[in-house]
Amino acid sequence: MTATVPAAPVGSELHRALGALRLRGAIFLRGEYSPPWAVESFSGTLLAQMFAGAAERVIYFHVIAAGRCWVEVDGGERHWARAGDVVVLPYGDTHRMGGAQDAVVVAATTLLGPMPWPDVPLLRHGGAGRETTSIVCGYLASDDPLFDPGLRALPRVMVVRPVGPALQFVQASIHYAMLQTTRVADRVEVSTEVPRLLLVEILKIHLASAPAAHRGWLTALHDPVLAPAMAAAHADPGRKWSVADLAAVSVVSPSVLDARFRDVLGLPPIRYLSAWRMHLAREFLEATDLGVATVAHRVGYASEEAFSRAFSRHHGTAPAAWRRRSAGRAGARPAGLPPGGGDGGSPVVPASSARSGTDGPVTSRPSGPVHPT
Repeated sequence: MTATVPAAPVGSELHRALGALRLRGAIFLRGEYSPPWAVESFSGTLLAQMFAGAAERVIYFHVIAAGRCWVEVDGGERHWARAGDVVVLPYGDTHRMGGAQDAVVVAATTLLGPMPWPDVPLLRHGGAGRETTSIVCGYLASDDPLFDPGLRALPRVMVVRPVGPALQFVQASIHYAMLQTTRVADRVEVSTEVPRLLLVEILKIHLASAPAAHRGWLTALHDPVLAPAMAAAHADPGRKWSVADLAAVSVVSPSVLDARFRDVLGLPPIRYLSAWRMHLAREFLEATDLGVATVAHRVGYASEEAFSRAFSRHHGTAPAAWRRRSAGRAGARPAGLPPGGGDGGSPVVPASSARSGTDGPVTSRPSGPVHPT
């Protein structure tokens, strides 16, 4: 799913709440892929064991430095990302990524040498195609309910498209994080603060279009009455929910639930659900190839016409026009991002790895562990 709206005004409740999130993580991999290519990620559980100590799960993020790729979870719809986009998988789901050409999916675990790695590894993989897709990969760990897969406060895949100062911040953050990756004695230490700031900025952009985001949305996720109802609506937005249905999930009366929604979020439950559906719909239109009728069904509308009317009222333009406008914004590579391809301008420092043939992996030889600082 893709968000392209600017971040919320500085000083808003959303910014303050996101700034208080406890996050720890690091950049752990760089990839350069030439078509045809497709890879499957580490599992979130394995990544947590490798890097995050006692964490039960991790948050994946991928910064697309050059090129274009898709990402999918559990064989679902493919979400497309281009240079300048940031892909976030908030629940650490195992996922696949690939290019425009069909390719056999190869597990990332088979392309990298055993840990500990001597450096943040550079993985080169794919065929003899000319356009290289460059990706910087990182993880974060957090126990905040925002990243609880049971609540489903966020989609399983987010493709966020920063613009203006936010895009410049993403570029500078990745450069700085890689430059701060230094060798100390027998290990490599990587920056943890920059990935945290990066994810917070991306969440600000994504959540700016969520209903009641600047009033009490994050607070509601911690509320014992609102959280169960919101989790149910987020998990199944296509269901014909009534206030009584949602109240039953929270084990309160409909009047209590309605009052709580109004007090915390400033919206009655059904208006919140309608706004949440429109939030999801814009992201399906921006990042997937799903038809408008399919998107309408996914977010709870029986007909494309009814969905189009609701979408136009909420966003001020028809779904098809929104998709065309989004595609136009994403058509050109953002200024300042380096081109893809080998040594021709990777945005990160070179890794101590070498290509083993045109379609073979790069394997890092272990000499010391990689540790987040």
